[in-house]
Amino acid sequence: RARRAMLLSATRRAVAVLARPLHRAGGRAISDNAEEEEKNPLHPWSGSVLPPLRVRTIGYGIIQNPLYNKGTAFSYPERDRLGLRGLLPPRRISMPLQMKQAMERMKALPTDIDRYEFLTDICDNNETLFHALLVKHIEYLAPIVYTPTVGLACQQFGIRFSRPRGMYISALDRGQMHACMANWPHREVQVIVVTDGSRILGLGDLGAYGMGIPIGKLALYCAAGGIAPHRVLPVCLDVGTDNQALLHDPYYIGLVQNRLRGDAYFELVDEFLDAVRMRFPDVFVQFEDFSSDVAMDILKYYRDDMCTSADREPVCVFNDDIQGTGAVTTAGLFSGLINRGESPENLKDQRIMICGAGSAGIGVATAILLALTKQGLSEEAAKKCFLIMDKDGALTSDRQSQLNKEQRIFMRDDVPAGMDLVAAADFFKPTILLGLSAVGGLFKEPLIRTVAKHCEKPFIFPLSNPTSSAECTAEQAYIWTDNKCIFASGSPFPAYVTPQGETKFASQCNNMFIFPGIGLAVAVCKIITVTDDMLYAAAVAVANSLTVEDRKEGRVYPQVNNIRDVSLDVACAVATVAIQSKLSKKFSEKDLPSLKKLIAAKMYNPLYVPLVHHNKNPGD
Repeated sequence: RARRAMLLSATRRAVAVLARPLHRAGGRAISDNAEEEEKNPLHPWSGSVLPPLRVRTIGYGIIQNPLYNKGTAFSYPERDRLGLRGLLPPRRISMPLQMKQAMERMKALPTDIDRYEFLTDICDNNETLFHALLVKHIEYLAPIVYTPTVGLACQQFGIRFSRPRGMYISALDRGQMHACMANWPHREVQVIVVTDGSRILGLGDLGAYGMGIPIGKLALYCAAGGIAPHRVLPVCLDVGTDNQALLHDPYYIGLVQNRLRGDAYFELVDEFLDAVRMRFPDVFVQFEDFSSDVAMDILKYYRDDMCTSADREPVCVFNDDIQGTGAVTTAGLFSGLINRGESPENLKDQRIMICGAGSAGIGVATAILLALTKQGLSEEAAKKCFLIMDKDGALTSDRQSQLNKEQRIFMRDDVPAGMDLVAAADFFKPTILLGLSAVGGLFKEPLIRTVAKHCEKPFIFPLSNPTSSAECTAEQAYIWTDNKCIFASGSPFPAYVTPQGETKFASQCNNMFIFPGIGLAVAVCKIITVTDDMLYAAAVAVANSLTVEDRKEGRVYPQVNNIRDVSLDVACAVATVAIQSKLSKKFSEKDLPSLKKLIAAKMYNPLYVPLVHHNKNPGD
């Protein structure tokens, strides 16, 4: 009787359940109205999943590959299908928590060079996490990953060297460079940054230790420009070094010989670029920190396609020290004129004194000269807006035999020879003072006060880096101009608070606002060559990218935290000029209305994507 009562009770419960209306996963009752079901046969799924990445390695090989490794963030299904069970701690830790842990550890370190090394260790183990950190905390991390910290990292490159990144092509590889390039494991490379180490920042010849520069620059290409890390390649072109300290350094990793010069040097560069164009025909090659005696010649030779022949395609090249510095400085001048209550068109009314006549100084002068001619000045009239100084005084016609052909463009025959900086400033009365000398502390108080005497709101731009090479500090510039100057610098400086309590923000004239966007445009649009018109468009895009709040704070450049938006604006501006000039292999004018969307869709975002194993021989 008890068993029958229990069965009867269970049956009644089952009937009650069956009598209830059925619900879908979203909580909506299933109606027996056939018409309604026909209209809404399925409840749509509201989630999203990143497409998986197919990898050819498995097990411990996944953990050892920094492009694939996620550390403790691998999901449990991934651990099963990739053979990772037992190779990782059991708890899964998400990327946000990994980033939080990394930032806490890094901020506890005593110096920026220690933080640089810590970030290098992360990059060597987990590139996705490294770039996610850089994207989210770029204002804090960019000075650690690149200038000024990278200068010290280059000087200590040998003692800190633990794992090679990129490629080291040397004079020993002469005749074998095509084979060398074939050794690089990734089939599609979009951006190469190459240095010969001859003029690293303001530190001089660092030889193979200069490899820290391409590595740092490409980290910014990935984070700021959205180029995927497996599509970039840092290269050290090792032709020796004339730095005697390095030649006697037991930890020096480069060729222990003096630098190649003349034909032997240029033939090596040419063989390297020939191998590059054969392996990666659409690649964008950035020359970085080549000495001024070769930098302009190399840029012109490859940019102007003098290297092409019936069997050699042109290669898209760019020199950041010449073209990038010129474009970003021009952007700062446009923006500063707006802050001064004028228009960018008033650039043609300025008097520009440049201290430093090397490749960077002449490159900046050339970029500004282009801007002046685009504003309607003749080339001869535009040249009169410049006074360029080096250690021997102004570039004047009586020194013609001492000047190279690029410097001769800016020599003056109406300026007294041999003037020091203060006398030159008093004579020329500049409204803009640019420092590209790599001489720390060059701008003394008498010079800046002389400039301020002739201009109420002068531009003071000490653009040399690292910080030790800056011509003056932000605090000095503001104090010596009675807080009236428009300031930007090549290295970062803290904000200055005036005695009246006003905060003066020190904008950084950072090439990072230019080169990632140009590289992005070239990579996505397959641009054949970077023209002067594209550089001008990039400068205008940077100047226009400041927000109203930025201008209220007196900033000359946008905030670094907005760098990806700035890079996208620069890329769109450059790509538009390329398309209109018929220099894009991929897009035409019909693509212009949707260009920003097309480029944005190609930007790399550092997220953990699902991994699946791809067997090379699925039939085995």
